[in-house]
Amino acid sequence: MIEIADVTVKFGGVVALDNVTLEIADDVVGLIGPNGAGKTTLVNAFSGFVRQAGGRISVHGTSLSDLAPHERARWGLARSFQKVQIVPDLSVADHLLAMLDSKGLSRAQCKEAVHHALDFVGIQNISSKMGRSLNPYQRRMTEIAKCLVGAPRLILLDEPGGGLSQAEMQHLRRVIRGIHPEYGAQILLVDHDVDLIRDVCASTAVLDFGKLIAFGNTNAVLEDEVVKTAYLGR
Repeated sequence: MIEIADVTVKFGGVVALDNVTLEIADDVVGLIGPNGAGKTTLVNAFSGFVRQAGGRISVHGTSLSDLAPHERARWGLARSFQKVQIVPDLSVADHLLAMLDSKGLSRAQCKEAVHHALDFVGIQNISSKMGRSLNPYQRRMTEIAKCLVGAPRLILLDEPGGGLSQAEMQHLRRVIRGIHPEYGAQILLVDHDVDLIRDVCASTAVLDFGKLIAFGNTNAVLEDEVVKTAYLGR
């Protein structure tokens, strides 16, 4: 269960998030809204990358707001980024091993976790390929695999479908749907692709100008006239 209670984030005189309150029980929940609505700011509030002016974020009874960013990662928070974080001089496998540095696992356990994650996202065959040689699809899949290796409890996916073809998007859908059954992690998915949100998210929240304007069953939310006006331009 994700509990967001009166979360406010300010940048100078700009209110980026305005008393956002949500309770999320579904395995995969979408977060949508127009550019500048506060979506990435909310993800950054989860991660501890921005300071909250007020409110609290709790997941499975643990207050993330009381933890430093590295403590949140150790607890089980993982995230991807709009701009994929790939190091040119590291292999795909080494990217995943770097995520396990603080987990206290044996070499054999690390090897198994890396193998499992790469196999799950379908890129086991490029485990030794260097970051500089990866195509956009391989970079995206490596980013998701990085989220999976450290026993995640909550995964924040920030526009994971950017730059992917239709066939690659179909694979991404299968991967996202399979994460909770395989890893047990809850997923918060931020994306502008309404079809992706509709296909994989049981519920969806909508932000506009930092305020929550809708939340509920994804299909119902996407048909809401207020959402269409704010997000779809009607």
